[in-house]
Amino acid sequence: MTRITDSKRASRDLNVDQHREMLRRMLRIRLFEERAASLRSRLVGAMHNSVGQEAEIVGACMAVRDDDYMTGNHRSHGHPIGKGVALAPLMAELFGKQTGLCHGRGGSMHLAAFSAGSLGESGIVGSLMPVAVGAGLSSRLRGTDQVCLCFFGDGAANCGPFHESLNLAAIWGLPVIFLCENNGYALFTPQTRTTSVIDIAKRACAYNIPGVVADGQDVLAVYDCVAAAVARARSGEGPTLIEAKTYRYCEHQEFGEEFQAPRYRSEAEVAAWRKRDPIELFVNDLIGRALLSRAEVEQMRAAVEAEVEGAVVFADSSAVPEPDALMEYLYC
Repeated sequence: MTRITDSKRASRDLNVDQHREMLRRMLRIRLFEERAASLRSRLVGAMHNSVGQEAEIVGACMAVRDDDYMTGNHRSHGHPIGKGVALAPLMAELFGKQTGLCHGRGGSMHLAAFSAGSLGESGIVGSLMPVAVGAGLSSRLRGTDQVCLCFFGDGAANCGPFHESLNLAAIWGLPVIFLCENNGYALFTPQTRTTSVIDIAKRACAYNIPGVVADGQDVLAVYDCVAAAVARARSGEGPTLIEAKTYRYCEHQEFGEEFQAPRYRSEAEVAAWRKRDPIELFVNDLIGRALLSRAEVEQMRAAVEAEVEGAVVFADSSAVPEPDALMEYLYC
């Protein structure tokens, strides 16, 4: 197992515009989800935000191509934003509107964005891992060099689909990058009470594939790990298991004011992780390397805030699906 924590070894070929796009996408995730949380009472269905996990999402998504595939989980808004999906149809989907990514049928937990290669997100833990293997097999059979980036959490690493998917992808040498977003908790339960190993990446050895641990708060470190795994996959060397050590500042779910989540982590723990905020770490790095000024960061933030507000207006003014459309997009 390899442990990658030094971002100075990462992303040497990225230009200034790519660095700025990384920050822009991280801000888009943060501000979109914070705004969506403020509108919780108006949204359809459950909502799980990834505030605090922006670096591992964007670092991974920017290491793949636009035509590469991606699968996600119930914490589902960050992944399509990380891959470049527009905010307006995404917000409309959360509102259950006809103009949404899935015409209001997916909501927060079950959306897809085929134009960006996103094959779906799901509230069923681990359920998209076999889909990612299928996407890798599709690439192999069609003779393309596309890869599939498969996001899942530490809780999913203890489910059957994790082991089945890694095993099948390994023996067939499929181009899949399995990325474990290890935020330390499966809902309210800490990893130490559910998992037999400290590093989930160690499980890669059981399938004879590389296992890598990355600092999930460092966007460049994650980019470096995923880029290396993508290069392996495209060259026919098979899958890689990457574990990004990260943290969510928000609760497991945006419950709303009517529900008080049980106390399962200390304020000191959250505060310690907030000292390693992925956006602030990257901003300080960019300013330190003279790739961006503080004024430019504030201009970017203001522009993203305007984009988010525009998405809310778009969603608000969009129509709900007509009742007659209920039976559309069904097999039978």
